[in-house]
Amino acid sequence: MNTQFFDNAAGYLPDVCFERLPDVGIMLGSGWGEALRMDNVLVRIAYADIPGLGASTVRGHTGEFVLYEREGRRIAAWCGRRHYYEGVGWEPVVLPIEILRRMGCGTLLLTNAAGGINPALKPGDFVIIRDHINLVGANPLIGPHNPEWGERFPDMTEVYHRHLSELLHASANRLGLRAMDGVYAYTSGPCYETPAEIQAYKAQGADVVGMSTVPEAVFAKACGMKIAGISLVSNLAAGISRRTLNHEEVVAAGESAKPLMSAFIEDFLGRL
Repeated sequence: MNTQFFDNAAGYLPDVCFERLPDVGIMLGSGWGEALRMDNVLVRIAYADIPGLGASTVRGHTGEFVLYEREGRRIAAWCGRRHYYEGVGWEPVVLPIEILRRMGCGTLLLTNAAGGINPALKPGDFVIIRDHINLVGANPLIGPHNPEWGERFPDMTEVYHRHLSELLHASANRLGLRAMDGVYAYTSGPCYETPAEIQAYKAQGADVVGMSTVPEAVFAKACGMKIAGISLVSNLAAGISRRTLNHEEVVAAGESAKPLMSAFIEDFLGRL
């Protein structure tokens, strides 16, 4: 990846972004963009204004970076993400994580909307990501090795930090949310999967499927961050139900679950 690309983006951010280490970084996926409660906003920047990042092209992604404080914690939030299927390369996809790394952030919460594969799941449920399967056959770390991003061959035995996952479960239990551990299958998109593909992913052990999260998780893990992940089940995957799939259903599920998503993140942040 092009290091100058990241230099240009980091150089655009005001000095306040680097004066104190964030307690946590958050990546908000489809429908999650308004899930945060902010006491004191220090920085708010549209993605379109950050060199190289570009405006979010997907409905349900707010498309802004917000640095704020909440009950004494400093939180760096990326409200929306860029995706591999947008065809812009890996740099915009992992740029938020690289910026967090340069800010000194050591803890990352990734969120997304996903299709349910496990028959125990229904729309509106949450899945705390235990592990993932990269079905894309591509990786943002491919290319010349940059020692600042960790080892050439980073270990991925435990991408999602066990203690952080336990905190998520504690939050879900306190709030009475339907949440289970699960494996997230990553596909490139932008097509939804076929029923045959979903059955293949199920046989591989996947509980949910989506088009994001894994590139950021791989890059963040290589850089030494502690990672937690949450999927909102926005719909049942192809062939699990008889309904056809569309993005409006994903957006509607996020809108409906917004109060629960907000409470979930808020309680989790209070446990860090």
